[in-house]
Amino acid sequence: MNILMTGATGLIGKEIGKLLVSQGHELTVLTRNTNEAQSSLPFPARLVEWKHYNNPLSPEVFNEIDSVIHLAGESIASGRWSNKRKKEILESRQLGTRNLVNAIMASSGRVKQFISASAIGIYGDTQNEVDENSSQANDFLAKVCVAWEDEAKKLKQKSVKVINPRIGIVLSRHGGAMEKMLPLFSLGIGGVIGSGKQWMSWIHIEDLAQMFVHFVNNPNLEGAYNAVAPEPATNKVFSKTLAKALGKNLFIPVPSIALKIGLGEMSKLVTGGQKVSSKKIQGTNFQFKFASLVSALNEICSPLTKGQKEALYEIWLPNKVSEIFPFFSDEKNLEVLTPKHLKFQVLKKSTPDMQKGTLIDYRLNLYGIPLKWRTLIESWQVNKQFTDEQLKGPYKKWHHTHEFIEFAGGTLMRDRVHYKMPFGLLGEAITGPLVKSDVNKIFSYRRRVIAKIFTSK
Repeated sequence: MNILMTGATGLIGKEIGKLLVSQGHELTVLTRNTNEAQSSLPFPARLVEWKHYNNPLSPEVFNEIDSVIHLAGESIASGRWSNKRKKEILESRQLGTRNLVNAIMASSGRVKQFISASAIGIYGDTQNEVDENSSQANDFLAKVCVAWEDEAKKLKQKSVKVINPRIGIVLSRHGGAMEKMLPLFSLGIGGVIGSGKQWMSWIHIEDLAQMFVHFVNNPNLEGAYNAVAPEPATNKVFSKTLAKALGKNLFIPVPSIALKIGLGEMSKLVTGGQKVSSKKIQGTNFQFKFASLVSALNEICSPLTKGQKEALYEIWLPNKVSEIFPFFSDEKNLEVLTPKHLKFQVLKKSTPDMQKGTLIDYRLNLYGIPLKWRTLIESWQVNKQFTDEQLKGPYKKWHHTHEFIEFAGGTLMRDRVHYKMPFGLLGEAITGPLVKSDVNKIFSYRRRVIAKIFTSK
């Protein structure tokens, strides 16, 4: 099946895309920046530029498309809700969806399914259990969701099956709501918000991605579906479970009034809540892998105890593993993959060729301070993976696994880094956010260089 996606470079889109490609589907991705998408997508796709959601789309884009997955929209949690910001949030969903729908309506008519994301915010702040037939609220987020879904429903005029997954709080180790919660709870300063009685309806990222694939593979489904796990929890229960999964205690509660002062109207994201039913999606024979909150949070937090952080970066390349691995067997190429301002230089290695047990010495500058770094090649499997571990350097721990996976006729390269800051909780609190930002920038640079080297061949 030929599937078009928007929002494919985001947290959810990447996971959905990998699953779809693994099942043999062919993807087209609408993106603002094709070069950036090429260096960040973990699956192969035809890239089509769509500069802005206000821009009309050519109907020809959809002539060979069977199904559309629409995820794009401005983040609701990335800044205080000024009038300008609220307008951007609404228009990115309403006008963006309208432009997609108009182009599909004017196309050759092959599109049969339109899966357009929505959110459980449509139900407003409620303590009673709600389902897809419950009334819609009248606050800002609910109005956004209603406008979003109404635009998609226009495709019913063309006999397109329209599905609106109403997504709850997405739990992932690498982004989403947990990106704001994990640093606080890891430091032991995460606490209950307000009374803690507000409901949190959540879903693990793996289950959410599988749910979208479930929709694709069941073309007779249509309408709204709550994309939440079967076990909603109050904020108090959620906070206790998260703290326990990280081996921490709860800190003092955060007063609702403090959040309202600090965040304004946006505070409703954390002070309000919904107890949302998942019975409808379960009735379609969808099976949750993480049905309980304990199982979901334990999976997410298992590598994050005792101050350890995890960073994950993926890129898909059209080359065979055997064409890529030799490049990484030459330690000198690390200089090519490292941003110039770090003045990274390989000094020596202990064996003629890279292998398990090889020691490599480097030199680099961090914030103008010259440092030496020694790495041990802890494991080495040709054309599969290798792991380097810091023996001497700026981190308390740095454990970097490079994986090379045969995928979709090319190679899925995966960098997984586990690291710890020096000086314990104090070092983590002071330098943690800055280091995380720097690591992201370094690996973003690395992916861009890798994409340029191998996709230009």
